[in-house]
Amino acid sequence: MFISIAQAAETTAQHAESGGLLSNPEIWVAITWLIVVTLVARPVFRGITAALDLRREKIKARIDEAERLRTEAQEMLATYQRKQRDAMQEAKDIVAHAKAEAERLAAQAAKDLDELLKRREQQAMDRIAQAESEAMREVRNTAVDIAVNATRTLIAENLPADKAAALVDAAIKDLPGRLH
Repeated sequence: MFISIAQAAETTAQHAESGGLLSNPEIWVAITWLIVVTLVARPVFRGITAALDLRREKIKARIDEAERLRTEAQEMLATYQRKQRDAMQEAKDIVAHAKAEAERLAAQAAKDLDELLKRREQQAMDRIAQAESEAMREVRNTAVDIAVNATRTLIAENLPADKAAALVDAAIKDLPGRLH
């Protein structure tokens, strides 16, 4: 179907002798073929162009979406970094507050312990005073008992019986007044 250049030149020369270029059927077939190829190629090129444009739009949309997602990711990263810094500061504040609270509690515990020791010391002093008082009372009672026994022995040995009875009676009479 294709003709070489030499054949076309020969054919053109023959046609020129026989009545022109348009009287040759091969020329008409070539012209028709060019017209058909042109008519068929135009929609095909339009389809290819439309498909390429559509693909370009999809790629552009994906790139735009990727840019948007990257921007959102950067914003989220900045937000989380800020939150992390805030959390770290809050943690430092909590630790500082806890240390201050621990120091305050330690001081309060020391103060409470000091007060407790003072109370216990006072209680011990009171018990010692009470024990001293009780010991003094016991010593006094023992001394009184010894003195009474000694007096009784002396009186029994040195006093006549009638004077001893009179002294006992007088002591019994004075006893209610001395007890109160």
